[in-house]
Amino acid sequence: MFYEEILKGGLLITLMRAVHAEQLEQLQRKVFPALADDELLHAEQYRKHLEIFPEGQFVALNGELVVGATTTMRYHFNKRQPEQHTFKQVMGEGWLTTHEPDGKWLYGVDVSVHPDYRKKGIAKSLYRARQYTCRLLKLKGQVTVGMLNGYEKFKDQMDVEAYFEKVKRGELFDRTVSVQQKIGFEIIGLMKEYLHDPTCGNAGAVIALDAKKEV
Repeated sequence: MFYEEILKGGLLITLMRAVHAEQLEQLQRKVFPALADDELLHAEQYRKHLEIFPEGQFVALNGELVVGATTTMRYHFNKRQPEQHTFKQVMGEGWLTTHEPDGKWLYGVDVSVHPDYRKKGIAKSLYRARQYTCRLLKLKGQVTVGMLNGYEKFKDQMDVEAYFEKVKRGELFDRTVSVQQKIGFEIIGLMKEYLHDPTCGNAGAVIALDAKKEV
């Protein structure tokens, strides 16, 4: 398998390699400063991901500099009744040992883009790379839990359930989940106590994207 996309300005979307591991850990700390250390991915874990499921890991490069990335695994998912889980549980404490080789969905563990490289189409291109993997492996589509990163501004006005409903109905714009909606993700439900991050009320939106959709 080989995947490559060149974006405007020469940014490259391609498969992750072990040589990127140290930079990927640094990127995690830059992009997710509020996450607990045991919920961040580390260099040795990235190297393990490449042993377990190499075709599902992608990076965005500016020359040799890693400026974006996504980690995925195969997963059994029921859209009608999503199973409650935490971020740490679903990713095998960061080691991706929960990867299910016969899973029919591609679970997006994360998408990260360096703050200096946002609004350049990197995140959308990483989702496209994931769609490529879905089609290559004949999967049903992508599923993930999008962090409700805009909740921090409203936490004194409403609980996270009310915020989620307003985002779902399009009454409020969330800088993560609303963007994922625009890409084509369908909001399935709310996953409370998913991770430890006060900016999203520790919760996220369960979202899915059919493999047939164009990104």
